[in-house]
Amino acid sequence: MGVLEDFASWFVYGVLGMAESDQLAESLNFFIYDTLKVLILLAVMVFLVSILRTYITRNRIKKILGKKKEGIGNVLAALLGVPTPFCSCSAVPLFIGFVDAGVPLGVTFSFLISAPMVNEIAIALLLGLVGVKITFLYVAAGLTVSIAGGILIGRMGLEKEVKKISGKGFRTRNGRMNLPERIEFAKGETGRITKRVAPYVLLGIAVGALIHGFVPVGFLADIAGPGNPLAVPVAVLIGIPLYSNAAGTIPIVSALMDKGMALGTALALMMSITALSLPE
Repeated sequence: MGVLEDFASWFVYGVLGMAESDQLAESLNFFIYDTLKVLILLAVMVFLVSILRTYITRNRIKKILGKKKEGIGNVLAALLGVPTPFCSCSAVPLFIGFVDAGVPLGVTFSFLISAPMVNEIAIALLLGLVGVKITFLYVAAGLTVSIAGGILIGRMGLEKEVKKISGKGFRTRNGRMNLPERIEFAKGETGRITKRVAPYVLLGIAVGALIHGFVPVGFLADIAGPGNPLAVPVAVLIGIPLYSNAAGTIPIVSALMDKGMALGTALALMMSITALSLPE
């Protein structure tokens, strides 16, 4: 991404003539570079996952998950949470479709927990903003929580408490599409989802840019750094009443990490906001 970084620096310091020591210039440089980088990664990731989605049908999902035992079914459901819409409000109709299709409740919850946290949007943003290592840790933690949560709910025997709701369920394109049709579908989905996500990305990066440029380095080290044992539970509690998705959350959390927030606290905050959404 060196070309994008050079372009952002050229535009801010060359075209606009702003000084490198200017905090506003630093924030603007951060905003331009991260916006271009994230949107490119996002478009590529959504395109690839959209092609994958053309192979997934409701009957195929029922066949894969319907008769799977505890453990294997939860793992598969958590993995199926990746090629889905990017927030919990979009995942709920798919969850209803799973229940209607006869998929065990615990398995469906593994999907419902995974979908808002571990998806192509989150992965693209994390790769662009925090690198491969933290992306891997986030995905591993998200899948672990999804699988464990689904198994726990499955063992509680709550099937009789589920209200019967008729929904459209998991809607995807026909699995018999030819390759050109799959590509056209993926192109349409890439444009639609990118347009839908772009405002959240821009807002999140804008807030992150202000934090990056104006908040002193180490400001959060005492409050949310590794030396505070209450940082993680407090971060989780703070995230619960907030409603956002990965597109709006990750850029802000990335900037907070640059200013001293501990990695574990940052991961807890991201997962809390995206998956433990009180409005949902």
